[in-house]
Amino acid sequence: MAAADAAAAKDENTQIALRNWIKGDATKKNSSAKKESMIRKATVAYGIVELLVRCPTNNVALDDDAKIGTDNFAVCVCMKKKKRSSSSWTDVRGVAMISSGLSLSIEEPSYLSCLFEDDDDEGGEKDGQMGRYLEVELDAANKKTYCCDNGSADNDEMSKHRCHYLLAKLFYELFTQEEFRDDNYPIVGDDCDEPVHKKAKKASLSEREGGVVVSNNYGSDLFSISARMQQLSVPASICRMVQNLLESVSESGAVDAYKTLGEVGKDLHLLLLDPDRFLFDLEEGESPDSMQLLYRKEKLYGRDKEETLITDTFCRVTRGKSEAFFIGGFSGSGKSMLVDTLRVRIKDRLTSQRLAALSKKLKDDFGADIVLLARMLPNVCALSPEFSILAGKVEDGSTDKMNAQSVSYTLLRFIRLVSSPKRPIMWADDTALEVIHTFLSDRMGSCMFFVGTYRDNEVQIGHALFDLMERLEISNVPLNKVSLTGLDQEHLNEMISDALCLYPRISKSLSDIVFQKTKGNPFFVLAFMQSLQSRGLLLYDSCQKRWVWNEDTIRAEEIMDNVLQLLSSKMNRLSKDMQSLLKVMACFGTSTNESVIGYLSESPEYLGLRNGLEGAISDGFVEVNTEGLFKFVHDKVREAAYNLIPDRDKKQLHYSLGKTLYSICEGKDVGDAIFLIASQINHGKELIEKDDALCIPVAKLNMKAGKMALDGCDHKMAYFYFLAALSSLPDDIWDSHYDLSLRLTFLMARAANSSCKYDEAELTLQTIRERARCLQDKLPAYFLMVQISVAQGHLREAYTTCSSILTQLGETVPETVTPEMVGSMIPETLNMYTEVYDDDWLGKKMEDSTLCNAMKFYSIILTTAHFIKPSHMVAYFICKMVQLSLRHGVCQYTPQALMIISSIVIRFDNAEFIRRIAKNAMLLAERFDLSDEMVDVHLHFHRGAGQLDSYQLCATQLRKSFASGLSSGNANIAFFCAGQGEIDYYRNLLEIYKSELTKYCLLCYRETVSTFIDKGKTTAIEAKLTFADVSDPGNKLLEMFYFHQVFKNYWIGYAERCDHYVQRYGELSQPRHFEAYIIKFYHGLNTLDMMKKKKTKNYSKSAEVDGIIASMRVAASHAESNFRNKLELLEAEQRGLHNFHHDAMIFYKAAIESARKNKFIHEQGLACEKAGFYCKSMNDNEKALAYFNQARECYEKWGSTVKVEFVQRELDRLM
Repeated sequence: MAAADAAAAKDENTQIALRNWIKGDATKKNSSAKKESMIRKATVAYGIVELLVRCPTNNVALDDDAKIGTDNFAVCVCMKKKKRSSSSWTDVRGVAMISSGLSLSIEEPSYLSCLFEDDDDEGGEKDGQMGRYLEVELDAANKKTYCCDNGSADNDEMSKHRCHYLLAKLFYELFTQEEFRDDNYPIVGDDCDEPVHKKAKKASLSEREGGVVVSNNYGSDLFSISARMQQLSVPASICRMVQNLLESVSESGAVDAYKTLGEVGKDLHLLLLDPDRFLFDLEEGESPDSMQLLYRKEKLYGRDKEETLITDTFCRVTRGKSEAFFIGGFSGSGKSMLVDTLRVRIKDRLTSQRLAALSKKLKDDFGADIVLLARMLPNVCALSPEFSILAGKVEDGSTDKMNAQSVSYTLLRFIRLVSSPKRPIMWADDTALEVIHTFLSDRMGSCMFFVGTYRDNEVQIGHALFDLMERLEISNVPLNKVSLTGLDQEHLNEMISDALCLYPRISKSLSDIVFQKTKGNPFFVLAFMQSLQSRGLLLYDSCQKRWVWNEDTIRAEEIMDNVLQLLSSKMNRLSKDMQSLLKVMACFGTSTNESVIGYLSESPEYLGLRNGLEGAISDGFVEVNTEGLFKFVHDKVREAAYNLIPDRDKKQLHYSLGKTLYSICEGKDVGDAIFLIASQINHGKELIEKDDALCIPVAKLNMKAGKMALDGCDHKMAYFYFLAALSSLPDDIWDSHYDLSLRLTFLMARAANSSCKYDEAELTLQTIRERARCLQDKLPAYFLMVQISVAQGHLREAYTTCSSILTQLGETVPETVTPEMVGSMIPETLNMYTEVYDDDWLGKKMEDSTLCNAMKFYSIILTTAHFIKPSHMVAYFICKMVQLSLRHGVCQYTPQALMIISSIVIRFDNAEFIRRIAKNAMLLAERFDLSDEMVDVHLHFHRGAGQLDSYQLCATQLRKSFASGLSSGNANIAFFCAGQGEIDYYRNLLEIYKSELTKYCLLCYRETVSTFIDKGKTTAIEAKLTFADVSDPGNKLLEMFYFHQVFKNYWIGYAERCDHYVQRYGELSQPRHFEAYIIKFYHGLNTLDMMKKKKTKNYSKSAEVDGIIASMRVAASHAESNFRNKLELLEAEQRGLHNFHHDAMIFYKAAIESARKNKFIHEQGLACEKAGFYCKSMNDNEKALAYFNQARECYEKWGSTVKVEFVQRELDRLM
């Protein structure tokens, strides 16, 4: 900007007499230069009119020939210091009236001109656009002398007529460089001495019939003036302006005559704002009939308020909070256009750098799960070639567990990643609305702007959409609602003026009629205008170079009830080929792929489709979108096209189209077109039943379409395709086509399960169990049935089914096993692993399908046994799985088995052995490219080998496993990976996933977290209900329950209660290894606290603490990042109890630093708190204050309001 200002300072403005300026601008020019010259002249004309408008009538006589004449004006131009070959169309900087001394500046507002800075100083034209928004202002000296602004300068009727005449004369000379002489252009009579403006009063300057401008009527000399100007290549818009100025002198009542100078100024301002549309003549085709109305398709008329509201909402979302924006309105009211204005803004913000960063972010978070995302959002592959390669690896049946909820969660992960305060993004049946609610109510990092449109006259109260709005409000999601009505008359006239390229004052007579007919509905307006043009009621007059119409005829037109009738009326007059094309496309929906049109064109019945397509596009019914699809321009056009088909013939046409496409495409890979083919044939269900030869092919077609829908995660649509396939089959299908029946029925059950139709899924699976001929054919159905039972919490039923199947597969499943039996199996299994394991074994695949199936059912019986059987029963099943793999080779369930056994046998004295098993499990998981089972692998890595390394890294992997599990549909295991975090959020997901199995576990975490926020008030009642039966020794939730009780009771200072639950935890037969050491840590601290309070020596307690510290030293030596800070804090407390002050402070500082280093923020706070109390006991209040302040900061970061308040009370006492 500084350089531009410096350059401008070197330019000089100078005044040139208007007549001299006109002569200097009259050199020969090329086409572009002529346009620039015309804009300069229009700018001067605009300045003169605005100067006259601002003239005080007591200073300038507006009917004085000398005052309003070419010789009384001067042009202020910018003389550039830089040499160039020609003048610029932006050189005009003002005009001046010589006799009065009045001058006026013409300029673009600074906030606009800065957007189009002329870097090369060659005229300021950017991208061929010459239009400018100009403003005028009286120069400073004039403002002091003349403070009056009468706005029109038309105080006297006679003065007005004279002024308009003189201005027309001036404009004639300005634009033609030819003198306008009164005696050269007499209007009537032979008396040439009579002024022309008086003669005009005696003449009818135009002949009109019902408002139509009659073309080729140059019988009057006034029209000869216009014709002469056109001969001199003056644009018709300027000719029309001069004509209308002269018409205003007449008393004939010409409808287009100017009434004020202000109207002239507005017209000139419009010419300069968009010269290509309003100033220059339109390029004519071969005939006037080929001229088209020039609608501004990108412009949104009359929606400034709504556009501002949606933009403001978008800006709020960019700051990091989701919002919803609902737009209601009648069909064609501009809802989509309003959304498109926002799309343009968002698209402009996307850069290649942002897309590259987004690709990296997706790759880092999703990893192998990018395959799942790519199935749902194929366009994601466009972000990176690597995504396309990964997506291509999807195998049939590899993600059986994906369901409606897993799709929702996968998309939610995507939203969280692409959403940030800098990158919002923008996206209906009940399932779709549920997904939208999930997205918007997410409080874990998503930033989403949802814009939904609906027809408020077609959506009644009680519709699911209004239920969604209510639920969003309950979830505290900001909600914005607007309702679009028809355009008002002013904005409708602006729209029609733009289309006709005519001054708004001229188009107003037509727009008023259109408003009466359409009530301002934008799409109805477009359809009505096209109808007028097609029927010859709106014509382009090549002589006048403008659109003309007959107002009376149009006003007499019968008013259609709606746009549908108007469109149908127009379509009925189309050619046979166009009607056929529109009917066919209407059967397919709102859009059609080019390949489908191509396939149909191969049939003799539809040979004319391509011709019809060309006509439909040229007539504006169909357009080609950015994806290359042929699309109806509006859904009302599609509805009108569909109504061309008699109701009695619709099913037959659908069916015929489907059969034709099927016969042409049979054996070809038609991609997504298979959905269209199947859907068309399915319309003729009754016709299929009458044709036995079609039943099987149609069933196979629907099965293929259903499988593609499943692969694309459209479970609901897949369900309907499979349902259609089954319904088309004959009753004896299980006998005549057994394999088809078996596969189709199972796919139907899968789709029903994925669509949360659990009852239907179980009934369908029951059919397989009854009709399948052998166990091998029944196994997939049994496995899916067990998965459903587990998800619904029917664990004993699932266990019984698994046990029965394993027995039938030749495996031994005892009713009970003794701890001694398992105690011998575990070392036996580990010895086998040591003896058998080598690199070759990792590459040996299990070939026996029976054993593979056994491994599959063992993997799921583990989950059920964990909850309803003793721990040693779980260990038994794990040993069986590992032994099968060691003897017969590995399969996809081997990594899970190895990881679980490593978590069972983990001890610090066999750490390296455990790490090796876990490493091999991970290698196998990568080799098998697991998705579903990977969740189980990560979960048990956390419970086993992961505890030997950084717990924080393990927790990060757990969060990823949680996300991966939900994405792949493995919700039950995923929630075990939820761990700690935003518990309420996870609980909401449990409700969505209907996961009874893990709900109680998560409630336990929720109660613990609540304890540190508000002492458990928000979850106390719910927790009591959950754990009312904790005394039952068979309850496998006891371990988790006791662990949490020890943890939270210690932190809130209930020492006796903490000690009680430590004892109860110790009574469990096989507590988890890592959790046992955490229990030891808190038990040691709690014991030391109780010893401090009693102030008496208790040798047994001291010995117990010594034992705990010794075991923690072993733990810290093998897993330093997890246990070093715990050991140091125990030692600090012990040293302090025994008055070893120096040693105690060394250990406190070490514990604080170790906790900070390994990111145990709560234990860092605890070490600071303990150090503070110790310093206080030593009367070192200054250090105590420092440590308590550090503790408070840590607890604030941890999020524990209870601990923050506790420490603050200690600070208050010290201060």
